[in-house]
Amino acid sequence: MQEPPYIPAYRKPDAEGIWMQFDNTVAIRHIVRAEDTFEQAAAAIFNYLKKAQDDFPDWSRVFYLDIEGHSGEYAGFEEDFYEFQQEFFFSTMAPFLTGFDMPLTGPLVNPETQRNDLPDELVVRMPGSS
Repeated sequence: MQEPPYIPAYRKPDAEGIWMQFDNTVAIRHIVRAEDTFEQAAAAIFNYLKKAQDDFPDWSRVFYLDIEGHSGEYAGFEEDFYEFQQEFFFSTMAPFLTGFDMPLTGPLVNPETQRNDLPDELVVRMPGSS
């Protein structure tokens, strides 16, 4: 009989950073500030993931994302930060997490096994850039 998937308890840290939780998950919290660009937010999240993997190799990771400012017409967000949560995060960051909590989605669990083979670097190319 197959074991049920591991579902970490959602317990958002009070501050940004990487935290070991009571349930042996690694909690990562990042706040995107009003002045942050899509590229800056992506780099910050990737750097947190790399550090968490380096400091706690292969431990289950739960990511908590907050976004300040960036309000707009797309489900309450500017187009860039709607896409950031809806497309970019799901396709690029979510595979390396056991669970995550974002303003657009609320708490979710990755239905696949968390990957731990993070690439060495993240390259984000925005439309219109070379």
